[in-house]
Amino acid sequence: MLRVIAAVALLAFTIYCVVDAVQTEDERVRGLPKPLWLLMILLFPLVGGSAWLIAGRPTSILDTLLDGRRKGGPPQGPIGPDDDPTFLKGL
Repeated sequence: MLRVIAAVALLAFTIYCVVDAVQTEDERVRGLPKPLWLLMILLFPLVGGSAWLIAGRPTSILDTLLDGRRKGGPPQGPIGPDDDPTFLKGL
């Protein structure tokens, strides 16, 4: 049963990476040309998909995860409608 779950998870991860790579514009892909990324993802699903998410995407997963830690401080802009002055003026 564990093998089936691992196989399904790997398949889902590979499909996600392939779809993400296909939908990314050619000029925004980093590192390698898009066809080579797709080939790498399909030939080496775990390594290729991980490499795509870290080094190939226009915005790396690591950049997204670490972005809040680097900047520090509270989030910018209103969080909810009750914090937005323009919304409160319209009430």
